[in-house]
Amino acid sequence: MTPTQSAETPISAQPVARNSPIHIKKLGHVVIQVRDLQRSVRFYTEVLNFRVSDDATSGGVFLTAVGDHHTIGLFPSDGENAEVPSKGAIRLHHFAMLVGSVEELFDIRDYLKERGVPIVWDGRRAMGGHTSVEFLDPDGYHLEVYCDMDQLGPDQPSRPRSPAKFDSLEKSRDNPKPPTW
Repeated sequence: MTPTQSAETPISAQPVARNSPIHIKKLGHVVIQVRDLQRSVRFYTEVLNFRVSDDATSGGVFLTAVGDHHTIGLFPSDGENAEVPSKGAIRLHHFAMLVGSVEELFDIRDYLKERGVPIVWDGRRAMGGHTSVEFLDPDGYHLEVYCDMDQLGPDQPSRPRSPAKFDSLEKSRDNPKPPTW
């Protein structure tokens, strides 16, 4: 943002003569502010198996899990009194991490429960067709681990939404999605 722009400055919606040259290959990393840096580092390394790749000179910590130098950056907030955005506020809603299979999701869900990690949802989503477990980190950030998301080619439409909602891993496993649509 330039010094004269604010978060409320609308982005130009003027039509342009060419398509955007931006072609995203994958999501790179997420940086989040946390109340207690060491507690969050422990959660992400001990529970989610990230490893510390660097300590930032500005007081943050970078973590990796998939080969890039960093996948998550953790930086301290203004301390224990930092406000948590309300549910409907403008905020990061969640971020998701791919795992290998539905069987892994069962094991992950059990492990998270054993660790006392709040689970907020598990099952298969209508959009994307992926099966997931969603949970909260120590600061209340909503995280998702998922598998089997539909893969779309450049001209391929999305799978039609299923009228059935599978709101558990068990229902998702017992009602497999058709491989094609």
